[in-house]
Amino acid sequence: MYKASLFSALTLVSAIASAHTTQVLHGYWQYDEYLKEHPNQSVLTEKLVEAVRNYPVPIAEKQNDPVSISVVYPGQQISDYWIRNIKAFETRLEKLGIAYNINQVFTRPSIDTRQQSLSLLEAVQNNTDYLIFTLDTTRHRKFIEHVMNSTDTKLILQNITTPVRAWNDHQPFMYVGFDHINGTRLLQEYYQEHIEDKSGYSVLYFSEGYVSYARGDTFIEEMSHHDNYKLSSSFYTAATRESGFNTAMRAVENDSDIRFIYACSTDVALGAADALKQLNRQDIQLNGWGGGTAELEAIANGDLDVTVMRMNDDTGIAMAEAIKWDLEGKQVPQVFSGDFELVTSDDSPAVIDKLKQRAFRYSDLK
Repeated sequence: MYKASLFSALTLVSAIASAHTTQVLHGYWQYDEYLKEHPNQSVLTEKLVEAVRNYPVPIAEKQNDPVSISVVYPGQQISDYWIRNIKAFETRLEKLGIAYNINQVFTRPSIDTRQQSLSLLEAVQNNTDYLIFTLDTTRHRKFIEHVMNSTDTKLILQNITTPVRAWNDHQPFMYVGFDHINGTRLLQEYYQEHIEDKSGYSVLYFSEGYVSYARGDTFIEEMSHHDNYKLSSSFYTAATRESGFNTAMRAVENDSDIRFIYACSTDVALGAADALKQLNRQDIQLNGWGGGTAELEAIANGDLDVTVMRMNDDTGIAMAEAIKWDLEGKQVPQVFSGDFELVTSDDSPAVIDKLKQRAFRYSDLK
């Protein structure tokens, strides 16, 4: 879907981007804002951050039965975030000495909605103790509200760190991920430092939903504060490599003078890289989002210029630690965001290898 094109008035672009972002994200507590307004939660989150960075301490309570865990993830992507997340999660559960049974279903983002619904329904009908899901679309939200209002299943929402305001005190068990807005700001700062004034750019969104708003609209809004940058075009994609290729081709066709393309996800970024390579437009800078294996290889090959790299295994470890705390009768923080590092094509292999050892400390284990 073509979202915006060749606005001649920068003020109009800024107003539209700002209004859209504010409208969509106003319904959520932003991560830093939530912790500032809830100091008791800030203390709990900091304790969990410390636990995630430290060696595992086995569970202190004896379990009568294994806990049941259901996982429904949009894991059929080039990005290996979701696969690694589960690997880190299970490895940490084992190191903590937690007995568990797990059922996992990986679907395609924005496509397999029927499969998601069936898998979620099965998890609820089986009275699973913990359900790990995500929140990106209105359909997701309706199901989550049903689970919270009619079951005892504890919901862990992955890839979102911003509590829904409308749920007030009746929140899911936990929000966990890498804060999209903080990661986006690292990329925004990079482009402002490395791209000359008066430059135009295009934004390639994920599929329509929360991730696109948080990563894409936030980027546009932040860039609009600097009058020397011009949004040339923006596109929603199908969150696939093919759609990244097609939209990047259209972006360059619409404005051959753009200086960079901001991509909101791994698959979209790699598709855009294919397009720029076919067009022989290495002068147009391009970012990844997430810093998984495929993106780091693309940076090494010169296909991407920069990415914001998640310390990937943080969130899997955090979920395991949260379940341990819950089984021990301790209070669990409402939110957790893992660490980011900016990685560029100028970084040495030694630097990137060190970051890999930290980010994939569990998920690279055989």
